[in-house]
Amino acid sequence: MSVSSAKSRQPIRATRSERLLVFGSLLLVIAILSIVAFLLIRERAHAELSAARAANNIVQLIDADVLRNVELYDVSLLGLIAASQREDLKSVSPAIRHLAYFDRATAAPYKGNILLLDNKGDVVADSASVEPRQGNYADREYFQSHVNNPDPGMFISPPFRARSPEQDWRISFSRRVNGPQGEFLGVAEAAMRLSYFDQLFNSLSIGRDSTVNLISKDGTLLAQQPRLAEELVGKNFSNRPNFQRIVKEGNGSFTSMSDRYHDKRLYTFSKVGNLPLIVIVALSSDEVFAAWKRTAVVVSLATIALCVSLLWLTWLLCRELRRRQSAELELAQLAATDPLTGLANRRSLDQALRHEWFRAQRSGLPLSVLMIDVDHFKAFNDRHGHQGGDDALRWVAKVIGTHVRRPADLVARYGGEEFSVILAETDSAGAQQIADNVRAAVEQLPLAEGGMSPITVSIGISTWTTASDISLEQLLFSADKALYQAKESGRNRVVAAD
Repeated sequence: MSVSSAKSRQPIRATRSERLLVFGSLLLVIAILSIVAFLLIRERAHAELSAARAANNIVQLIDADVLRNVELYDVSLLGLIAASQREDLKSVSPAIRHLAYFDRATAAPYKGNILLLDNKGDVVADSASVEPRQGNYADREYFQSHVNNPDPGMFISPPFRARSPEQDWRISFSRRVNGPQGEFLGVAEAAMRLSYFDQLFNSLSIGRDSTVNLISKDGTLLAQQPRLAEELVGKNFSNRPNFQRIVKEGNGSFTSMSDRYHDKRLYTFSKVGNLPLIVIVALSSDEVFAAWKRTAVVVSLATIALCVSLLWLTWLLCRELRRRQSAELELAQLAATDPLTGLANRRSLDQALRHEWFRAQRSGLPLSVLMIDVDHFKAFNDRHGHQGGDDALRWVAKVIGTHVRRPADLVARYGGEEFSVILAETDSAGAQQIADNVRAAVEQLPLAEGGMSPITVSIGISTWTTASDISLEQLLFSADKALYQAKESGRNRVVAAD
């Protein structure tokens, strides 16, 4: 096992800490984004709810105003029908009879004329003059509706153009006049100018792209703000999905694509009392969520900037940790390395030897130790100086390292001119071969070409096996003793301990 492999586990621990830091930062970023997204979604729902409430208030105001005015028209019709059935009024003067017929109709705003028609559609009484106008209205839809329907309830007609010089758009409220046996006697009819709805809707602030609509229950569009185009007055929308849903639900609100404008809108709607009228406020989603979108953009940009800053700071911290870990690793390697030869030092040797000893005890595989000493190094050093001696030690260290290449093996400088080699899972024969190769290679070093004397090494070998009954200290002592024997036997040789 080399020094570099012994230290390689430290960066792994550092990488895990960096991953934990990055993972924690990512979790924090995800938490921040989740919280901000939750708050923005909640605020969007709140904006939609507030818009629906505001639209509902508008609907209720319109309902109340329209219902009040329609009731005024209905009171006028009921008064006209009741007066027309009084026998005593037939004998009074036309002026008094006119006053009795139309005394309840004076308070209705934007009213057109109120007419009493007989069963043929001819005008019997006219609110515009004591002497009724000449005309027949049997072709009007409201008249035909009452002829065919015995129900005396009020009928609201689709929009139509008046026969008056103004030719303005109107709708009529009418009731059937029945005889004692339920026979059809005629129709009481009152007209309302659609300009009433324009005035009513214009007083409301609903936004530039939003609309307020008044639609009859059969789907006929009666009024709208912004003002209707001429071709849309009286148009029937009963086949539109949104209108069908509105008729089905009666009251409420929902968000859907506009059938006409093809954009997303918030529809709030309500029936006008018991009348066959529906008020619809369609708010543009762009206007409903305009303030929310501005807030969402600002908050999103600030959140993204915060998250990017957090990730950037995390990256800087990781980079600093890597630098620090690299420096610590370098220092650790320097502390475990012999500065002259670049081999492991005595401290690293002791740690690795203990590690391999315990591993051999567990596995039962042999463990060998080589003790190597440079022969006559003192004399060589005296002859060539300290620089020459240092160069020779570096050459010897390089040769030993060349012949000990397995990752689990370790070459170390034991001290002075001595080296030690740990050979894991190596028996005596294998250790002998490696030692012989090292000795022969050192002997063949071309130092003479550089003006230096040739050098040789003596090597002692000690091997532990399961058959041995020795301790780690005894293993080292045996290797050192074998080295002493090699030097005593003439040097430049390998001796294995018994």
